Amino acid sequence: MLSNSRPAGSSPALLALAFAACAATLSGPLSAQLDASAEADAGETEGDNMDEIVVIGGEFQRYSAMKADAPIMETARSVSIETQLDLRNKGALDLVDAYLYSAGVFGETYGYATRGDWVKVRGLDAPEYRDSLQALFGSYNNTRPHPYALEQVEVLKGPASVLYGQGSPGGLVNVVSKRPRTDMQSEVFLRYGNRDRWETGADIGGSLTADDTLLYRLIAVGRDSDTQVDYIQDDTALFAPSLSWRPSERTEITLLGSFQETDSRAGAQFVPIAGTLRPAPNGRFIDDSAFLGEPSFDRYDTRKNSVTVLANHVFNAVWSLETTARWTAGKADYNQAWPSFIGGDRYVRNPDGSLYGDGRVPRTFYTSDAESNQRAVDTRLHADFTHGAVRHELMMGVQYQHVTTENDSANLYAYGYDPATGQPDDTVGDTFWIDLFDPTYGNVPSQAAFDAAFTDGPEATTRDLGVYVNDQVHVGNLRITGGARFDQVRTDDGTQEQDETAVSYSGGLLYTFANGIAPYVSYAESFEPVLGVDNVTQRALEPREGRQYEAGIKYRASGFPLQATLAAFDIKQSNLATPGGLPDAPSQQEGVANVEGVELETLTRFGDFTLEVNASHLDTENANGFRFASIPSDQASAWLGYRVGPDVRGIRAAAGVRYIGESRDGADNVRTPSYTLGDLMLGYGFGRWDVSLNVRNVTDKEYLVSCLARGDCYFGERRQVVGTIRYAL
Repeated sequence: MLSNSRPAGSSPALLALAFAACAATLSGPLSAQLDASAEADAGETEGDNMDEIVVIGGEFQRYSAMKADAPIMETARSVSIETQLDLRNKGALDLVDAYLYSAGVFGETYGYATRGDWVKVRGLDAPEYRDSLQALFGSYNNTRPHPYALEQVEVLKGPASVLYGQGSPGGLVNVVSKRPRTDMQSEVFLRYGNRDRWETGADIGGSLTADDTLLYRLIAVGRDSDTQVDYIQDDTALFAPSLSWRPSERTEITLLGSFQETDSRAGAQFVPIAGTLRPAPNGRFIDDSAFLGEPSFDRYDTRKNSVTVLANHVFNAVWSLETTARWTAGKADYNQAWPSFIGGDRYVRNPDGSLYGDGRVPRTFYTSDAESNQRAVDTRLHADFTHGAVRHELMMGVQYQHVTTENDSANLYAYGYDPATGQPDDTVGDTFWIDLFDPTYGNVPSQAAFDAAFTDGPEATTRDLGVYVNDQVHVGNLRITGGARFDQVRTDDGTQEQDETAVSYSGGLLYTFANGIAPYVSYAESFEPVLGVDNVTQRALEPREGRQYEAGIKYRASGFPLQATLAAFDIKQSNLATPGGLPDAPSQQEGVANVEGVELETLTRFGDFTLEVNASHLDTENANGFRFASIPSDQASAWLGYRVGPDVRGIRAAAGVRYIGESRDGADNVRTPSYTLGDLMLGYGFGRWDVSLNVRNVTDKEYLVSCLARGDCYFGERRQVVGTIRYAL
């Protein structure tokens, strides 16, 4: 088997590597003012009392998923939060790692990946937001966020169109950026892991004025790394400066910049089911490190620049105002060659029925130049007031978003393959094919071939204007939540334009008993525009609609550090494509999908130990009556942590176990087996130093995450060992 290899040369990580080194030098004058907080870890370590320990599970902030800092225990919704401490302890190297220990959340949908963080919440796609504004549009047109720049990762489960407009009925992910703080602890770190993974970074900040009216924060990360797939690197550089101005106790304006670039290749190789889940026709299996593209052709190089403004002002004891605004530009230069989907088991046979070339198959060569641009603003007016015995937390908002995407591409499908004969064609032949079991490289189609297949994709534009209101009413121990939103969405894909209007509603009831038990029920809706004309009705296609009923119990003990949520839910998504079994349907949108499930999340502390336990069960049915593709019916996880002492000094350790149940291919023909993985963490803090070791998939288990009806499977992540040294400045 070939070892990981890639050409020498400059790496985008060098920029951030150099910055981190400079930051350590330039921060000298800051160290004196930060000495007093050297024992803390930027407010991200576990606290000494019961309330702080429970907050390990996270709390909403001003720019969180609920667009308010309402306590989770008073929210009639299910939410999972991973704090910065959680991300650090669990060794999160990419955003997808933040989803490994959350009930009903599946982040490894397509196995080990370098192109994106595709997360499913309650079996359905979940859009990605940052600081309560959408952050990801289309496919393959910007970088993946780095966990080191995040304060916490939130998963809001269920429809959320009342707050966000168009979206998925499964829920959404909101990542919260690190912002300047007066109590933060500056640090630098150096990390090394297997597969020659080098990473370094700095998080430096504090006050620029004696009265703390001007605060700053500088975050930089540089990574130079190979991966578990041959010839694929995953290098990145991130620079995220921020500045906060606090002219008074009532006003704060924060400017966040983020400039990131990643040089990589696509980790997913789209390998056939025969040769992974079961033996290939020659009885062999494909190695999970096999690279089936072309080293001189494949690339996935992404860039993303964004500037965000977070502003809030308190007028008086009742009224306050918040605004979030962002400009974003993303770009991806994407080339990949992969084994073609030619039908059947995807292998070619000789005329006598034997396997062609003992596993030599045609490849598809794809090239893409994609861009995305966003201008968005969300302004919210809050009113917190009491009328008689009733207290209101009222929020009224206006949101506008203008997004453009464009993708110029060329696709050489099954290059050299003649579908009429099932053999190499007479023009190109098998020159560009590849042996799945013993790949060799060096042949790439000519530029003329790509030029002939080039498609100049039109610019697609989406404009969304939403007006919404949400009120949480307090009547004694009862919480009554209600919300409504009106959206007007204009979509133009470059060939046709469509206007949609939608009204979304949500509501919930929660009652908190004196013993800490809080039962709740809630209802929420979602919509997603669909561009096109219904060929049956001759009218514009209706938006996909979703609705969810949820009932659950939240519990927070008063005399013991324990927090738990048990939720049951029923989701229906309608206006999907009509199933093939309804040829005489009255429209093209008679399809309905259903999800029913139960989730449990608990967090507790006993002595020097913390224990997190999560479990979920999903019953899914797509429009054709089959289980959802790639979605495990059952998931369970547990994370046991141990720490000596009340601060970061001393020994700490943790062990986790993750069980992922079997999944199906979307047509109930192929079953991907369940698997169980273990993770470990060891750490020791002394003085200003902290060292830690994280091991994910400790037994180095080889496993498949999912297999799809179209004929491909996805390998899971093999053992990852990473050691980190941190120094508090």
